Amino acid sequence: MLAELLAAGDVVVLSGAGMSTESGIPDYRGPSGSLTRHTPMTYQTFVGDPAARRRYWARSHVGWRTMSRATPNDGHRAVARLQQRGLLVGIVTQNVDGLHQAGGADAVVELHGSLHQVVCLNCGDSTSREEIDHRLTQANPQFGTRATTINPDGDVELGDEEVAGFHVVECQVCDGGMLKPDVVFFGETVPVERVRECYALVERARLLLVLGSSLTVMSGRRFVLHAAKLGIPVAIVNQGETRGDPYATLTLDAPLGTVLTELVHLTAPQATARLMPGSGEVCP
Repeated sequence: MLAELLAAGDVVVLSGAGMSTESGIPDYRGPSGSLTRHTPMTYQTFVGDPAARRRYWARSHVGWRTMSRATPNDGHRAVARLQQRGLLVGIVTQNVDGLHQAGGADAVVELHGSLHQVVCLNCGDSTSREEIDHRLTQANPQFGTRATTINPDGDVELGDEEVAGFHVVECQVCDGGMLKPDVVFFGETVPVERVRECYALVERARLLLVLGSSLTVMSGRRFVLHAAKLGIPVAIVNQGETRGDPYATLTLDAPLGTVLTELVHLTAPQATARLMPGSGEVCP
């Protein structure tokens, strides 16, 4: 059934952190979920607490060395193949790692922004993360801590003694503005125009395909609710239950890389798809 829905085209993909777990980046709430050991930085804390901001940048500086080397997995490549085949009308991702694009997809709406860019909260100037990483390395030449476990938002766990004395760099354009990764922190609002773009994509869809998201927060779940309200079928592939399951036409609890690779084969022009009766699984 999933292959048949996908083969009909006009699909919008909504991906979450589970999309990147096979690339070594854990999700928040799934089997490798980081929320059991990690509290994500909030916008209010970042802008209001210099010590917390220094701690974030120290952890993120270490984490970037791992995040920047992460490579797309079979799931990312499969989504790109489906897009190139003309079956997708849009890709919306809640991830900030850029792996959809690295896997060959284009025109990806990054709902929560991208770790690959840094923005000044004073003047709005945007700088590449590579440049900021170079400046942070120059400002902290002795800071050589290696990452052991990366978090979905790109930072790592470090003790207070490890971040003491870390020097945070500031904006060079306005001479002192506060720099922040160009991502939506917890407690921050997604830009209105970006949300409207996502709603417009959903309204064009024949199917909303959710990949690797628990849909726990409204930021992503609202698009499932919108699709359901419009009578647009929703299919969810995720490891574990999601808050979107009651609105789904089809749910599949399985590894994304395996399922999506198979869907690429099943939706090839020369392929035929069938659904094993009563199984809920995608079969050749």
